[in-house]
Amino acid sequence: MILQILVNGVLLGGFYALIGVGFSPVWGVTNIINLAHGAIALLGSYITYYMFQNLHLDPFLTLPVSFVCLYIFGYPVQRYLMNMVVKAQIFMLLILTFGLEIFLVNFMTTFFSADFRSVTPEYAGKSIEIAGVVIPYIRLAVFAICMVVTAIMGFFLEKTWTGKAIRATSLDLEAAMMTGISPKKIYSITFTSGSALAGLSGSLLSLTQAFSPNIAGGLALRAFIVAILGGLGRVEGAFLGGLLLGVIETLSAFYIGESYKNAIAFGLMVFMLIVKPSGLLGRKYYAEVKH
Repeated sequence: MILQILVNGVLLGGFYALIGVGFSPVWGVTNIINLAHGAIALLGSYITYYMFQNLHLDPFLTLPVSFVCLYIFGYPVQRYLMNMVVKAQIFMLLILTFGLEIFLVNFMTTFFSADFRSVTPEYAGKSIEIAGVVIPYIRLAVFAICMVVTAIMGFFLEKTWTGKAIRATSLDLEAAMMTGISPKKIYSITFTSGSALAGLSGSLLSLTQAFSPNIAGGLALRAFIVAILGGLGRVEGAFLGGLLLGVIETLSAFYIGESYKNAIAFGLMVFMLIVKPSGLLGRKYYAEVKH
């Protein structure tokens, strides 16, 4: 029984890692705590749902569509909304993103209704059993996709010029500008990429559980907690933070009760802030510079 719970927690943690990977760099680079991240993710869920229902397209084939659509959606939001207050105090940024979250939730409630929806392809009930542990094929595929996307994002930030520019901008804005890096361009790439990853995670969410506009806040909360647990701006940290949150949440739901999941998640975040405020792998970027 305990092994089954741990496996379920790891599979859930893979999804949390992906939603945290989209959230953490935006916070680390632009200093924007995007409270609308969960609502943006749900837009991806609805894209997958309606393409599956109306076009009878396999849900996994809708993932690139969600990614591209939310990337396109993120650009005007960042260009014409976030840029207006990107240098403001964090309180103003919180108000703006919270307002965007309310708008998106009400938009989805109006046009899609508040009913819970789910995507159930014909292979939804199939699973594999290993040593008495049942692993649904869909959850295994979702976990694998989350890990691959997380690895690609980590490679992008570590090895590509644009990724290094993003990290440099996060480290020292003025020094980055002196080397020819355009902050506006980097902010745009970071936010739109975060929105695209949120849409991708939302599409994967629709395959594993029922969803409605009302769960947007819970998704944003978990993305925030994963960023705190793993270390701000670090992809590998988001991976470990997501796994940790998934396992702890699954164990607490089984032994304590489903209704205490949010409280346990909050408690885990507070514990991390007390014990290691920088997160599991959080380090200042300047600590990594080699002279």
